[in-house]
Amino acid sequence: MSGLFATLGEVLLGTLRDVLPIAVILFVFQALVLRKRVPHVGRVLLGFGYVVAGLTLFLAGLDQALFPLGDLMARQLTDPAFITGEEGAEAGDLIWHDYYWVYLFGATIGFATAMAEPALIAVAIKANQVSGGVVGVWGLRVAVGIGAALGIAIGALRIVTGIPLAAVVSVAYALVIIQTFLAPRAIIPLAYDSGGVTTSTVTVPIVTALGLGLAGTIPGRDPVLDGFGMIATTCLFPIVTVMAYAQLSDWRARRRAG
Repeated sequence: MSGLFATLGEVLLGTLRDVLPIAVILFVFQALVLRKRVPHVGRVLLGFGYVVAGLTLFLAGLDQALFPLGDLMARQLTDPAFITGEEGAEAGDLIWHDYYWVYLFGATIGFATAMAEPALIAVAIKANQVSGGVVGVWGLRVAVGIGAALGIAIGALRIVTGIPLAAVVSVAYALVIIQTFLAPRAIIPLAYDSGGVTTSTVTVPIVTALGLGLAGTIPGRDPVLDGFGMIATTCLFPIVTVMAYAQLSDWRARRRAG
């Protein structure tokens, strides 16, 4: 218990060190540049307190639970004994499609974490309000979730097979560029932003732990060279799926009108 409180204390100090400069900049600009008093100072300070407390608990939770759990799941799912059902099985006897549980786990955890992303929820609500209901909150979230699922599954496949990251990213960007010319213009900025908000506070820690865990257990993979890069694919494929969702919606609307 004392170790837990010590960890929380260290994380709290680190969080204060990171958040205080932001608060100082905001208050300095308000006082010296805008030359206006901060409205509801007490409420603002209380909000900063909530932010510090929330970040402290979140970061401590990452260190104590999410990172170890992601690494543990990667090691268990890539265990040759689990994959083959035979004790004493060797990793060298496995080929890429034997790791289908890894791809399925990556896809499901990618969809779940994307749906739970606070940043994505906020963007979906604002997009719904600004578009007058044309962009559905759940439609956008599901489209992004499918993209994140594809991105993590493909990222896991890249680590298992050893495909260069440049090849995967090049194909993904080619799809993004092609769809940018074909998708409705109104959805393109939102689609690009959706890719960014996908990789936020919930998704990034789990994806990073999974990628490093896979690279550390798959024979011939280097955690430094192969363990990173999954966040890039997780960020790119939601752009593809959101534009595909808009294209499908536009096609259905034209079909009903025609």
